[in-house]
Amino acid sequence: MMSYVFFTGSCLLSLVLGMVIIPKILLISYKKRLFDMPDDRKVHQTPIPRLGGISFFPVILISSCFVLGVRFYTGYPMDNMPVNEFLFFTVGGMMLFLIGVADDLIGVSYRYKFLVQIIAALMIVWPGEWFNSLGGLFGIWELPKAIGVLLSLFVVVYITNAINLIDGIDGLASGLSCIALFVLGVICVVTGDEVYALLTFSTFGVIVPFWFYNVFGNARRGHKLFMGDTGSLILGYIISLLVIHLSRVGTCDEAAAHSNMVLAFSTLIVPLFDVVRVVLHRLREKKNPFLPDKNHFHHKLLRTGMRPRLVMVTILFVALFFVVLDWLLLDVVGITWLLVIDIVCWTLLQLGINKAIQRHRLKVAQKTL
Repeated sequence: MMSYVFFTGSCLLSLVLGMVIIPKILLISYKKRLFDMPDDRKVHQTPIPRLGGISFFPVILISSCFVLGVRFYTGYPMDNMPVNEFLFFTVGGMMLFLIGVADDLIGVSYRYKFLVQIIAALMIVWPGEWFNSLGGLFGIWELPKAIGVLLSLFVVVYITNAINLIDGIDGLASGLSCIALFVLGVICVVTGDEVYALLTFSTFGVIVPFWFYNVFGNARRGHKLFMGDTGSLILGYIISLLVIHLSRVGTCDEAAAHSNMVLAFSTLIVPLFDVVRVVLHRLREKKNPFLPDKNHFHHKLLRTGMRPRLVMVTILFVALFFVVLDWLLLDVVGITWLLVIDIVCWTLLQLGINKAIQRHRLKVAQKTL
C-alpha cells in the first residue's frame, strides 16, 4: 500500500515542480529571445521557445531521488535496489540532456548527436539491461549475449530518435510519451519493479504540465513552448530503458516477460513504424535518410486538410488502438503473427490517408477553378 503512496507522491512532486519551473523557462526564453523560428517544414507560424525539455531530466531526478530518500528514511527501503543501473542511466541521461541543450541553443550535427546516443545507449546496456530473448518472434527465443547487446543498443537509439522525430506538432510527442509511460508504469507496478515504476511516474508527472502549456498555451501571450531535442531525447531514452528492462527474462518469469515486451512495444508502434516508413521513403527518393522532411505521419494527416490539434488527437487514438489491439490479441495469436497484424493495420491506415490526401487535393483544385 505504501508503495502506491510513494508512486503517487513522485508523480505529484514532478507535476508541481514542472508547474513552477516551466513559467521560469518561458520568462528566460523571452528575455534572451531563445526561440524556435518558423520555416517551410514547421507547422507553427510565430517564434516559440523550445527549451521546455530543460525541465524534464532535473525534475525527474529530483522527484525520484527525493522519494527514494524518504522511503529509506521512513523505514520503507526497496529490496534489490538497482544501484548500478540507476547510476549508469543517470550518466547516459545527462549526456543526452547536455547534447540536447546544445542542439536547442546553437545546433549540433546529427553525426555528433548519433555518437552521443550510442554512448548513452551503452550506459543502459553495460550494467546488464539487454534483450536476452525475443519471445518467439520469427521462431527465435533465447539470444546470445553479443546479439542481445547489439540489438539493445539499436533499440535505444531507435526509440530515442523515433520520439525525437515524431515531435512535429503540439502535444504529439508528449501525448504519445504519456500513453507509453502510463502503460509501462502499470506494468512495472504489477511486476514489482518499484524503482522503475518510480522513474516512470516521475517522468509522467513532469510531462503533464508541459503538455498543457504546449497544447493550450497562447503563443501571442508568451505562454507556449516546445520541448526541443532536450526533452524528446530524454523521453525516448527513459522509455527505451523501461522497454528493455520489462522485456528481459529474469526480470520476471518467461511468459510474463514476453507479454510485457509485446505491451511495451505496442505503446510505440506509431513512432517506430513511422520512422521505418519515412526512412524507406527517403531512400526511395534517393535522399539522405538523416535529413528532415515533411513526410511524417502528422505531415500526411495535415495534407488531408485536418487541423493540427485534430491531427494530434487522431494520432493519439491510433496509438491507443494499437495498444488495445495487441493486448486483446496477446493470448490469441503468436508474437510473430501479432507483428504481421500490426504491420497490415498500419499499411492499410497509410493507404487510406494517401487516398484522403488525393481527395483533398482534388477538392482544393476544384475550388480554384
